[in-house]
Amino acid sequence: MAEYNPILSAPQGANKKPKRVGRGSSSGLGTTAGKGNKGQQSRSGKAVPYVGFEGGQMPLYRRIAHKGFSNYPFKKEYYCINVDILEAKFEDGATVDKAALIEKGFISSKTTTLVKILGNGEITKKLNVVADKVSESAKAKIEKAGGTVKIIEAAAESK
Repeated sequence: MAEYNPILSAPQGANKKPKRVGRGSSSGLGTTAGKGNKGQQSRSGKAVPYVGFEGGQMPLYRRIAHKGFSNYPFKKEYYCINVDILEAKFEDGATVDKAALIEKGFISSKTTTLVKILGNGEITKKLNVVADKVSESAKAKIEKAGGTVKIIEAAAESK
């Protein structure tokens, strides 16, 4: 029977000796310690002071004029659904709201998407629609088919 040796060893090259800099010229890393002569990279501290630093040149974010107001943070994005899709996917007398749209797979339950109903197509089913916004043509078509339209104003205002 072969003798079992329980001693484990690291693979070749796994354990390297640390680079010892500044230990005399004969070590190969003396005087400048492998950093070259003078300059920003040879100094202690971070090599680049901050993101966007351009070596002392006036950075781009300071060269370009920043003026005015952006409404982007307050932008409201609506998921738009036409009445012809409601006609195809919902039963007569059904309630169309965010929960029903999530159940049918139109919108994700993870997002807080606002819903807008648009009036493209025809509708014959009597649907109870509850949405954040409804176009005038969609409202007219739904009510003509005998359905009701309710607009959630509080949710649209709070966003």
